[in-house]
Amino acid sequence: VQLQASGGGLVQAGGSLRLSCAASGRTFSNDIMGWFRQAPGKEREFVARISWNGGSTYYAESVKGRFTISRDNAKNTVYLQMNSLKPEDTAVYYCAAKVVAGSFGNRANHYVYWGQGTQVTVSS
Repeated sequence: VQLQASGGGLVQAGGSLRLSCAASGRTFSNDIMGWFRQAPGKEREFVARISWNGGSTYYAESVKGRFTISRDNAKNTVYLQMNSLKPEDTAVYYCAAKVVAGSFGNRANHYVYWGQGTQVTVSS
């Protein structure tokens, strides 16, 4: 099983990026998926999660109104549209899939599978 994150890069403050996370090796169409990020010297933090059919989403307060998580189960892919980016959004962004039974999906230890991360750098 592999989660391949892509779409990161360098952008100026106020700009936008769209991250993608393509899964292979198994389908996650029935699983919660999420995005996390980790800045240098900091712990990995929750960004957003999405239910199996995309009908329910949940965001960290720091990104609410700026970021949008979505998914395409036909492509086994989850996305993170990031608008109005700020320098404090600079981090390595990780996608995650499948929560342990009964977990909501807003903590790193809720997830079974992880991608390798993609760097997002926002310049001021």
